[in-house]
Amino acid sequence: MCCVTVIQSQDGWRVKYYQTDVCATKGSTVEIICDITHPYGIYYSDIKDRFWFTKEKYGEPVDLRTDSEYSGRVTYAYSSDWKSCYLTITDVRESDSAEYKLRFMTNRPRKKYTGSPGVTLSVTGFQVQVRRLNSTWLELTCHSSCVLSRRAEYVLYQNGRYFKTGSSLPVSSGSTDRYSCYLTGYWNQRSPAVYGPQRPSVSVSPSAEMLEGGSVTLTCSADANPAVSYTWYKEDGTSDPRLLSEEPQLVFSSIQSSDSGNYSCTAENQLGRKTSDFISINVKYGPQRPSVSVSPIAEMLEGGSVTLTCSTDANPAASYTWYKEDRTSDPHLLSKEPQLVFSSIQSSDSGRYSCTAENQLGRKTSDFILIPVKYLPQRPSVSVSPSAEILEGDSVTLTCSTDANPAASYTWYKGDGTSDPHLFSEEPQLVFSSVQSSDSGRYFCTAENQLGREMSDFISIDVKYGPQRPSVSVSPSAEMLEGGSVNLTCSTDANPAANYTWYKEHKDSPRASGQIFTINDFTAEHSGNYYCEAQNEMGRSNSTLRLITSSGASPWPITTAVFALTSAIFLVIIMILAVLMIRKKSPQSSRPAERLENNAQIPPAEPCYATASFSRNQEDLLLYSNVSPARPPRRKEEVEEVLYSRVNFESSGAASERRCEGAVDDSSALYSTVSKAPRE
Repeated sequence: MCCVTVIQSQDGWRVKYYQTDVCATKGSTVEIICDITHPYGIYYSDIKDRFWFTKEKYGEPVDLRTDSEYSGRVTYAYSSDWKSCYLTITDVRESDSAEYKLRFMTNRPRKKYTGSPGVTLSVTGFQVQVRRLNSTWLELTCHSSCVLSRRAEYVLYQNGRYFKTGSSLPVSSGSTDRYSCYLTGYWNQRSPAVYGPQRPSVSVSPSAEMLEGGSVTLTCSADANPAVSYTWYKEDGTSDPRLLSEEPQLVFSSIQSSDSGNYSCTAENQLGRKTSDFISINVKYGPQRPSVSVSPIAEMLEGGSVTLTCSTDANPAASYTWYKEDRTSDPHLLSKEPQLVFSSIQSSDSGRYSCTAENQLGRKTSDFILIPVKYLPQRPSVSVSPSAEILEGDSVTLTCSTDANPAASYTWYKGDGTSDPHLFSEEPQLVFSSVQSSDSGRYFCTAENQLGREMSDFISIDVKYGPQRPSVSVSPSAEMLEGGSVNLTCSTDANPAANYTWYKEHKDSPRASGQIFTINDFTAEHSGNYYCEAQNEMGRSNSTLRLITSSGASPWPITTAVFALTSAIFLVIIMILAVLMIRKKSPQSSRPAERLENNAQIPPAEPCYATASFSRNQEDLLLYSNVSPARPPRRKEEVEEVLYSRVNFESSGAASERRCEGAVDDSSALYSTVSKAPRE
């Protein structure tokens, strides 16, 4: 220590400072002391005020107690006799380096005095330095930039208690103790303590409910010297925490729901490392757009188990609702559970589904998901168009349809079930552009996909058509004698079934109705032309039969009559073949195209007659046959033109005269001869 005497004025006031230069370490406490000497005849009681200052304002010293830079760090003290003055500055800073002077005033007018020069304070880095020796040990060293006297020495303290004298100390890494240095000879100045970080604390701002989109700041702080570095982590739960930041604060300018989770921070310096407790960040906002998952994700077959799961990210937790789209109205509500379960899914469950997620902050709806249930075809249904009565020549369409997934392929069959059906078509529709009577029958279709095959019920197609040209038969077919019984039978093809009516030429009223006309006790009066008419609502058709009785004719044996008839027919056939050969050799045959063209204008054939005579001195046996050009059946009433061919058998031998060419037999007309027994 040194003392300096300051002569203030001739008045005899003096200020004596115990040190003119003070070296202090940052953070330490400094004490400056001085004594006041008064002139003879004046007492200390004449001093009415005193203070310390380093600055002046408007030419006047500024009391340290009123300087904001020293607020709370400056203390004045005086001895009981007011002789000694004390200035104490705590937690000194480098900015505290200055010249400190004492200012006092007496009770005499304008008598103010300053102890000048004052005390110069130098604040330096007097501290404990830390150096790592290896992964386990550290070295603590007391250090100061102040020039120390030879008598000064360092004393190390541990947790505020004396530990050892010396400037260095080895300590283990991670120690939780506090170490500081004292400098003897310098008013026991002590360095700031060094120590590892304590467990960091975390604060959240704002501390109220966090809504998505708001600003949130997490602050990590720890008590340590030297200063620590900070690191922020977010817990993943499945792996090591994820590093987010190396700043004391973790700032979310617009926090999102994905930021919810557990966070922690670490504080670390040379002496150690500590981690805070986890803090949970719970961000609230409405649900995100829900996602829908399907299990199983493979092909869905009818009867299987299928589960739809709706999920979203929401805080607070969302409630769920399932809907099925109806297309014609609002979606149909199905369930209010996160999962929609089909224990045995059906084809009717196919469709589009969606779910909603809702909490008090909002509501979101998922995209639609399509559920395509695959199933074998249902029993096909068959429809007919037109559905009214089907007439021959109409256009008719049969349509086969079913419900199936995947779509079914169709096959049409015709059959009665008693034998293998006949395959008609492999299209959904079976089309008859001009339906015929032969198309009548029972039809069915099959529908098939990779899951199975189903058959429809039978459907009957009943084509309505008018009667075909009737055929007529006579019973008995042998030679009929007068007085016998004759059955005439008429038959035709028609739908619906035809009604039959028998007429005799030149008679206005019908002779009989029904398919069979019976003439009992046949006589010559019954000779003549008979014809039957077949009729239904679609049309009518007729055929002619001529019954003839030859008077005075001796009865030939049946074999002779048959021989004569056969010979006549054979002769007619030979004549026709001869005519055809002659025509083939004619010059006109070399131009078939021209003949075909002219043939279109040939008028209908006229009745032709051929006569052959065989004389046996008995009455002629007459045989008649209808000849007409071939033509297709007609629906409406048909009137038959009857052409005749007369064949007479004479005893003089075979002679024939040919009167026409190109005659055609019509099997629909039948003529019979009834022989009358000769009379005495």
